[in-house]
Parts: sequence; C-alpha cells; structure tokens
Amino acid sequence: MDKSSIKKVVLAYSGGLDTSIIIPWLKENYNGCQVIAVAANVGQADELDGLEEKALKTGADKIYILDLTDEYVNDYIIPTMQAGARYEEYYLGTSHARPLIAKALVEIALKEGADAICHGCTGKGNDQVRFELGIKHFAPNMKVIAPWREWTIKSREEEIAYAEAHNVPLKINKETNYSKDKNLWHLSHEGLDLEDTGNEPQYEKPGFLEMGVSPVLAPDAPTYVELTFDKGVPTSLNGEKMSAKEIILALNKIGGANGIGILDIVENRLVGMKCRGVYETPGGTILYKAHSVLESITLDKMTMHEKEKLAITFGELVYNGQWFSPLREALSAFVTKTQETVTGKVRLKLYKGNMINAGVWSDYSLYSEEIATFGESDYDQTDSKGFITLYGLPTKVQALVKSKVKK
Repeated sequence: MDKSSIKKVVLAYSGGLDTSIIIPWLKENYNGCQVIAVAANVGQADELDGLEEKALKTGADKIYILDLTDEYVNDYIIPTMQAGARYEEYYLGTSHARPLIAKALVEIALKEGADAICHGCTGKGNDQVRFELGIKHFAPNMKVIAPWREWTIKSREEEIAYAEAHNVPLKINKETNYSKDKNLWHLSHEGLDLEDTGNEPQYEKPGFLEMGVSPVLAPDAPTYVELTFDKGVPTSLNGEKMSAKEIILALNKIGGANGIGILDIVENRLVGMKCRGVYETPGGTILYKAHSVLESITLDKMTMHEKEKLAITFGELVYNGQWFSPLREALSAFVTKTQETVTGKVRLKLYKGNMINAGVWSDYSLYSEEIATFGESDYDQTDSKGFITLYGLPTKVQALVKSKVKK
C-alpha cells in the first residue's frame, strides 16, 4: 500500500486498548493523516461514556457515535436466533455484530471521502475476517489498514506501554487486561488466566462477571418468565408488550441474576487455532431456549430436523464472516418460511443457571393430547402392524438374501 496516498482514514473505534493507541499510531505512520473515529453503539452501555472526549484528546480529527442497536437486534440477532444458529455452543455475540459495524464504517468512509478503513483486530482472530469481508461487500476497492499486521507491537503489555508513552488514558492495567467484547447480547472474556485450560474461571471473584452472577451466588428461589412470540419474533415478556430489544435487555437482568448463560468453551477459530473464551449471554440463552421449546410443538418433524441441520451451516457462516453471502441470505429465507407458525407462549423456570420447561401453548400446536395419550382414544393401534410390515420390508429382504448367500 502506498502510504503517501492515505490522507483520511476511518477507524473502527471502541475506546478500548487497541483502537485507542491506533489513533496516534496512524498519525505517526501515515503522514499525519486525518483520523475519523467511528464508534458503533451495539449496546455496550457505559463503555460509550466519555468516548467522544477521549477520541479527540487522543488525536482523532472527528468522531461519529452511531446508535445501531435496533438494527442490530432486528436484522442480525433475531434472524440468527430464529435459525437456532450457534457455533460450537457459542451464541455468536461478537460474530453477528461485526458485519453491521463494517456496513456502518463503509457508509461513513464513503460519506467522508476516506482513502482507507482501519480496524484494530489482531492477525490471530476472527474479527479481521468479519470486518474485511463486510467492507469488501460494500466497498470492494476500499483500502484496509490493520495495524496488528504492520506494527512491531507483539503483546497487550507492549500496547499498554505504548499508550502510557503517548498519554492515552486507559481503564485497564497489566493485571486486569482481559480481552473483552461487550454488546447488548453478550460479553466475552479472553486472555490472562483463561489461556491455561486447566484454570477454572473466577466466576465468584467480584468484577469478573459483568452481566450476571455465578450460579453459586444466584437466589435459592426460582424465577419464572413467560415469553410470547409472533412468527418467531419475541413480542412480550411476562404479559407486557415490548420490542425485541427491550425484551433482550430485560432478560439480561433476569437471566444474569439467576446465573443463566455462562459458557466456558475452547472454540475452533476460523484462522485455525483453538482459543478459550468465557461468554456471558444471559438474555440470549433464555431466548434461544424459549424459541426452541415453542418450535417443538409448532414445526413438523421433517422441517424441524432439516432446520437443525442447516442451523450448523448458518452458525458457521456467521462465525466465519459470511453474513452477506448468498447462502446465508438463502438460509434466512428458508428460516423465515419456517417461522410462519411459530406463534405462542412459553414459560420457563430459571434456577441457579438452569432453565426448566414450565409450559408451552400455541394455536398452531401439532401436539395432540388425544392421539398421544396413554389413556383411551380413537387412535387405532392395530394400524401400526401394517406400517411396520412395510417399513421393515427392506430389512427383511436384506436378511433373507444374506441367509440365502451363507448357505
């Protein structure tokens, strides 16, 4: 890349360690270029406090703070949840936020006439792929600057030292610098003691968990929640109509208080290595569970089984940065069709990290108590004899052939 041609750069800015030091680094290494910081609000709450002042004091020429929360929930979270898509138990909290942020970065870059877009993703992680594939989709010729693939800094400790040398204010220190990603859906923790798979996460240590408590510290009495869905979209919580975003935020509080949604996993990253992370997804875990329970009575057998298979592919596409791919869009069209009858109400009992089914109702229920009952019904059990004869015919023929050949 010809650095002399870079006059204006749009930076994906969070105010965290990586993106904070990137501002002075860009000024030093790209001929004092203009740096336009873009902070995407996807629900990181207090992490946005003082962000504008910090960016400008650190050297940014301009900053945009974009509220993307509604779009994030309605266009990314809910379609993924409806698909039942996860990646190796992970509820994709970082994964489906990145394509939306990439889209916003391109919009600002084109508006500002920027020469390049910069991100703070490491060369080891998945997010570099997610950001850059999103950028390629909307601006295929846009230059991308990835400092972690250029600078001589090799660790978070060296980043902190760089920040201190350039008077960049930080909220962390060398003892508390877990690599975190937070939004309204989840919070991830990586690094430090978690890099040793033999270490138990410090769930009971004050300050480690931020969205909830350890199941050990959860209340001794259960909490009931009732969720209503309309065509697979959550519409009310405990009888109160809310937007999907409001429901997620409310469930985060309820689920967090009951120790729901804590996941410790060693996942297979897109770039090939295994990496350990601890995820907090209290509201999302409840939402997935309730949606699945409702689908159990509203989807027919073949559709449900096929949907479960495709959920794996959907989750891999999201995890691997392929949100804007034709296949993901096609799968979403399939999922939307399957949701036409996913309307009804689900009750769950939350207790010390557990979610227990406590009732499900739907006008579209395919469950028939009259047919399934062990009591008296109009179901003619003798019908099964003919069914088994025909269903088992290939097995019988195969066995007869084998016995004949052996003779």
